[in-house]
Amino acid sequence: MSPTHTRLIIHPSPLRQMNALVALCHFCELHGPRTLFCTEALHPPSPTPSQAGVPIHGDRESDREGEGLTMRANSSATQRGDMCEGCRSLPASHPGFVSVDSETGIRFLSHQHPREPQLFSVVRQACVRSLSCEVCPGREGPIFFGDEQHGFVFSHTFFIKDSLARGFQRWYSIVMVAMDRIYLINSWPFLLRHLRLTIQSLQSTALKVFDSEQCVCPQRAVRMNSAFSPAVFPHQRSGNAARSLPSLTQHTNLWASLHSSFSWLLKACGSRLTEKLLEGAPTEDTLVLIERQTGRSTDEQEKDSDTNVYLSISEIKHRYTTKYLQSSDLYSGFLFAEEKAGGHPGPKFRSLRHLRQVLGTTDFRQLAWHVLMGNQVILRGADPGLIQSAFRMLKALLPVGCVRSVPYSTQYEEAYRCNFLGLRPDVPIPTHVSSSEFSVLVDVVNVERGSLYSAACDEDILSFYQFNISSANSQPTDKGPTLLNKIEVALSNENLSVDVVSHCLLCLKEEWMNKVKVLFKFSKVDGRGREDTQKVLALLGATGPGEEDNVRLLKFWMTGLSKTYKSHLMMAVRGGERSLSQ
Repeated sequence: MSPTHTRLIIHPSPLRQMNALVALCHFCELHGPRTLFCTEALHPPSPTPSQAGVPIHGDRESDREGEGLTMRANSSATQRGDMCEGCRSLPASHPGFVSVDSETGIRFLSHQHPREPQLFSVVRQACVRSLSCEVCPGREGPIFFGDEQHGFVFSHTFFIKDSLARGFQRWYSIVMVAMDRIYLINSWPFLLRHLRLTIQSLQSTALKVFDSEQCVCPQRAVRMNSAFSPAVFPHQRSGNAARSLPSLTQHTNLWASLHSSFSWLLKACGSRLTEKLLEGAPTEDTLVLIERQTGRSTDEQEKDSDTNVYLSISEIKHRYTTKYLQSSDLYSGFLFAEEKAGGHPGPKFRSLRHLRQVLGTTDFRQLAWHVLMGNQVILRGADPGLIQSAFRMLKALLPVGCVRSVPYSTQYEEAYRCNFLGLRPDVPIPTHVSSSEFSVLVDVVNVERGSLYSAACDEDILSFYQFNISSANSQPTDKGPTLLNKIEVALSNENLSVDVVSHCLLCLKEEWMNKVKVLFKFSKVDGRGREDTQKVLALLGATGPGEEDNVRLLKFWMTGLSKTYKSHLMMAVRGGERSLSQ
């Protein structure tokens, strides 16, 4: 008998299909928290083989049926008219607003409530929590809350001026609900920036209406002169205690405008983050580039005090390994960042091997030695394009975290600010720098020519420039470090293409970064002594010829470790100490 194959088909719930949902909520003085307006994204279903090419009929009827379900789920009290003007945006008979993304086929639907009853309860709970217990100090501003069962919520509460309301203002919130916590956390700065624009627009419009109404009939004086009665207090304000948001802003097309705003927000927020499958754990270069790209390093978290979001190490690790571009894309952007600032005509260095051929073997080794040791490399000349191309090649020798570059400046910058510095030819070098063994100066001097060069000889750099290298360092550079010896072997092998040499360099850097991690854990975290450290260096192959240069390189490269790795390592050590003490 042939084996039986069982095909398991799983139909995910509407809650799991939802990427995100945006809703406008209002705290009614008569009925409490209510959902006013909701925009959701509906993804086109993947057609089965039997349905391929067959148009789907009755789609509008299904939408209307879903809207009817949500209205019925809003309890029978709603049908009895227990919904005032301030609690209502669109009537049940209104078809709502629909926008279709022509690129992806995603439809954005807006109505007072979601289409599915299950989503209705989720949005309802988010609405109640955002306008009751989950608020930030001052009751205005962003906050994050939620759980795996009911979804995670980004909420921004705010006030709208109303001359007839208690305290002359009404309380609203805009919430974004999603099941993906990492997605919402990564979208925090983007959501905060764009939701504040929408909120400020509503507040400024309502403030103009409020000021005009106060000029006609100042409500403060009216209330102070009228008799107070708790029983009739809600009806003392001209019999209109609940006013709709369009009446507060005098915006007749408010709901259509909010539909456009929320639809764009869902589309833009979804397209700005892409998921890429990374092969294995991210490299240190990838982690550092992500920290720089997203601005979520430890120092920047302290400055970003208005977000009130703090990530655990496990969340950071999951976020870094799932939510960003591939490391090759990030690294390419890092290398070419300086040249993107503006194209410069003239000859440029094409590769590290090309740079070695132009400078010569001896001068290149001296320059590469200073780069690997962490000394300041200064290129001074009149061609910023040539200088930046040289920096792009030399930056490939170091981990990303060790690179601090000022591509082209009109004044000298200290070594603690940058280890790659490009200068105009007329910028003087301070005496303490020129006499220091921790810097190297490369003067790019123009060679006098009688006529302008043609485009055909653009690449003949030596025809137009002379490179004078000077440094106060008297230490010989022919012994080490070991990494530099291996790099020179790869560059001098003409059988290896430029791409192969580039991949070889990446492998060598990764090998030595692993040695740096071991040394950092052993010496900085565990606090071992000098003798033990010397044994580890021997185990890592850093002793022998060029040992002093190897140790100096490892110590410099420690500064290039990502903050994510360091904090993760320290937390793991502290966790181990706590478990041993218990």
